[in-house]
Amino acid sequence: MQQNKEELRNEFKLRIYKFIVRLLKFLSKIPYDAVANEIKKQLTRSGTSIGANFFEARGASSKKDFQNFFTISLKSANETCFWLSVLLDANLIPKESVDECKYLLKETKEIANIFASSIITMRGKRKVF
Repeated sequence: MQQNKEELRNEFKLRIYKFIVRLLKFLSKIPYDAVANEIKKQLTRSGTSIGANFFEARGASSKKDFQNFFTISLKSANETCFWLSVLLDANLIPKESVDECKYLLKETKEIANIFASSIITMRGKRKVF
């Protein structure tokens, strides 16, 4: 069981890392536009913050500190969802990048759900039936 948990942690860590790399590659393909550039900056910050805080949690000094890093990652994922949605809805990305943006939005939501579930579990608020 312990090995299984460690495997899941490593898979999630790799999933977040691959997500960030894919997000940055996606952002680099968006042509220059003053408005789009501001959103790209926000997305770069929020998207990379997901991983940075997740990796920082590994060095947390307490359970509370660990939970706080997960909470920050969750908030960053929610912000990333917001900005990806804005890019889509405002038609600020090339047509050939729409599917990639939709994939990133879906992936961000899944990552956010994993963080939310983990936070609930850590706080002991999940009922086991």
